[in-house]
Amino acid sequence: MKVFLTGGRGMVGQHVKRELEKIGHEVSAPSSLELDLRDSSATLKSIEDFGPDALIHTAAIVGGIQANIQGGGSFLTENLAIDNSVIFGAKAAGVKNLIYVGSSCMYPANRLEPLRISDLLSGPLEPTNASYALAKITGAKAAEAFDSNENLNWKTFIASNMYGPGDHFEPAKSHLLAAIISKVSTAKFENLKEIVMWGDGVVKREFTYVMDFAQWVAASVSSLEDFPSLLNVGCGEDFTVREFYEIVMRELGFEGKLVADLSKPNGNLRKLMDSSVARGLGWKPSTSINKGIIDTHQWLLENSPNA
Repeated sequence: MKVFLTGGRGMVGQHVKRELEKIGHEVSAPSSLELDLRDSSATLKSIEDFGPDALIHTAAIVGGIQANIQGGGSFLTENLAIDNSVIFGAKAAGVKNLIYVGSSCMYPANRLEPLRISDLLSGPLEPTNASYALAKITGAKAAEAFDSNENLNWKTFIASNMYGPGDHFEPAKSHLLAAIISKVSTAKFENLKEIVMWGDGVVKREFTYVMDFAQWVAASVSSLEDFPSLLNVGCGEDFTVREFYEIVMRELGFEGKLVADLSKPNGNLRKLMDSSVARGLGWKPSTSINKGIIDTHQWLLENSPNA
C-alpha cells in the first residue's frame, strides 16, 4: 500500500513512518521544508503526484499548557489551515483510506467519568487549550462527513496525551510528562535539592506510549472499513500529576523535594478516555508507564547532553 504521511518528523509521525515501512508499505512523508501544509495547492499536488492508497494525518501545531496559553488563536488558525489543505486535498485526489489523528482535548473539560465519543460537543472545552481543541474537532467532523461516503474509509483516532522518544522536552513546547522527565533529569544532573510542580498535582492525566500507538496505526491502515468514524485510542490508565512526578523521580533516582507552585494553573480535572471500542478491534498497548519513562529518558540522554 502507498501511504502519504503528514507530520513525519514529529513525535507521532516518525514512529508511524518507521512502523509502516517495517511492514512493507511505501511511504511519502515530506518535511515542512519540502511542503508547507498550509498551502492547499501545493498540498494537493504533492498528494496527487504520489497517488496514495491511504493518508495518515499526524501533522499539527501542538504544545503543552504554557504554549497553548501563549499561542492563543494561532493554535486555531494554523491547524485549521493545515487540516483544510490535507483533508480537502485528499478528497480531491480520491484517497480512499484516511486516518485523522485527533486529541483528547476535543472533549469537554472536567469530566470525571471515562470519556466516550457521545461526550463530544456536550460541554465547554478546557480554556487553556480551547483553540487547539476547536481545530481538532473541526478536522474530525470533516473526516466524519466524508466517511459517510460509501466509497471512503476515513476515520479519526482520538489519541490520549502521548509521550516517548522524539517528544518535545523544551519548557515552552513540552507536554506534561515530557516536561517532568526533562525537569527531573536536569535536577539530578545539576544536584538540585527540589523540583517545582505547577499546581497542586491532584488533577489526573492519561499518557500513552507513542510506539504502542504508532504500531497500531500502521497495523490498522489497511483495514479501516471495519472501524467506526471516530474512536478513542488511549492506554486506559491515568495518574495524578503528583504521581507522575513521583514515578519519574523514583525511576531516575532523584531524591530531592517536590514543591507545589499553587499560583500556576492545574488545567483539566481529568482526561481519561474510554478506549473499549479500540480494544475490541485489537488495540493492546503493552508498554508500562515505568518502562516507557525509562526508555524516554534514555532517548533524552542520548539526544541532549545536558539532560
